[in-house]
Amino acid sequence: MAEVKIGDKHIGDGHPVYIIAEIGINHNGSIEIAKKLIDAAILAGCDAVKFQKRTPELAVPKDQWNKMRETPWGYISYIEYRHKVEFGHNEYQEIDDYCKQKGITWFASVWDLESVKFLEDYNPIMYKVPSAALTDKELLGLLKETNRPIMLSSGMSQLEQIDEAIDFMKDAPLMLAQATSTYPCALSELNLSVITTFKKRYENIPIGYSGHEVGLAPTYAAVALGATFVERHFTLDRSMWGTDQSASVEVGGMFRLVKDIRDIEKSLGDGIKRVYDSEIPSMQKLRKVM
Repeated sequence: MAEVKIGDKHIGDGHPVYIIAEIGINHNGSIEIAKKLIDAAILAGCDAVKFQKRTPELAVPKDQWNKMRETPWGYISYIEYRHKVEFGHNEYQEIDDYCKQKGITWFASVWDLESVKFLEDYNPIMYKVPSAALTDKELLGLLKETNRPIMLSSGMSQLEQIDEAIDFMKDAPLMLAQATSTYPCALSELNLSVITTFKKRYENIPIGYSGHEVGLAPTYAAVALGATFVERHFTLDRSMWGTDQSASVEVGGMFRLVKDIRDIEKSLGDGIKRVYDSEIPSMQKLRKVM
């Protein structure tokens, strides 16, 4: 059975869907916004919150460094902007302490080798490989050495590239998410049926869904198709400044998402057709042939 242990929970078939609220960089460099999002994720019933960790000079292509853009901090270069939204040791220590105090798991996507070394100080429960880094063998190799569970995201990737990454990471506790790397993503490009393809192709790996669409219905469909974990970008307000805000779920939406996923889990059942005790009175009353 496809299963990975994350702390005191399991991700995989036969277990409750593991629900991740991706804060990412929607905190806009504010630890107070990050804490509000952590609190909201807990109230909504999420299993974990996720951040993104980059070393700007390594993760941003050099030809992008000096491109200018409008930001809440003024008209600054792209590399300056990346530093503005990047948390350092002080902020991550505060996040780590806060999540432990509140009783929720946190982890992060890592975009470069230094970010892995940085986060190892906090003994993370797992790592996520962002879609853009799926083919980065150096990063995959370092992550494998940590012996921690690894979540792979499949956006902008072909099956052959996914096969190669999984083969390279063999024997590591892996999870794989269907994703399309467009923010927000058109419904016609979500291709949720890939979840079924993945479940058949990678029988020993828990398959999930990382959604970037507007709305909740596709995430429900992903659960119905067998996603064992789901991840949605999370924000206080979709009108806030930031590249991921428009593809994010607001607080009220996350409450609905978690509740409805739990309802879907109950309603899916075990696939064995049976007559329930609650049906017997109707059967006795309405069926002419017993």
